Amino acid sequence: MKAVILLLTALAILVADQVTKALVVANLAIGEKTQLLGDLVQVWHAQNRGASFSLFQGWSIVFLIVSVLSIAMVAYFHRSLRDQSPWLHLLLGIVLGGTLGNFIDRLRQGYVTDWLSIGIGDTRWPTFNVADSSLVVGIGILVLYLLLSRPDRREATA
Repeated sequence: MKAVILLLTALAILVADQVTKALVVANLAIGEKTQLLGDLVQVWHAQNRGASFSLFQGWSIVFLIVSVLSIAMVAYFHRSLRDQSPWLHLLLGIVLGGTLGNFIDRLRQGYVTDWLSIGIGDTRWPTFNVADSSLVVGIGILVLYLLLSRPDRREATA
């Protein structure tokens, strides 16, 4: 059952990521933007040859290798922590879906399509996508979950 949770979650994230990117590519030219919630939230078609949030531009081969290692780590954690709560496997699915979303873009295009821009005026967070968000949120909550759910970790922090 936990494998089903992981795989269905990863599939949902992957589909959401790829569909939103396809919609942006089909409807906006590169560099074109449109307001979603005024100036605060914009859809902005960008090609990212770096990591999440446009960091480390031009390191595509490194990111492909990191993606493969990330997929292997998710598989390892899924197997070694199989007795943990289904929530853990949901989080692993979120991370796997995000990893696969950007991995597919890099393999297919050599870059990742980013499209969501949040900010005010010229003060903006780097443009990102569903996969980036899934990775950051999934890993962040996963770390908190592992730190807070293991008794040996709680004793060490007390």
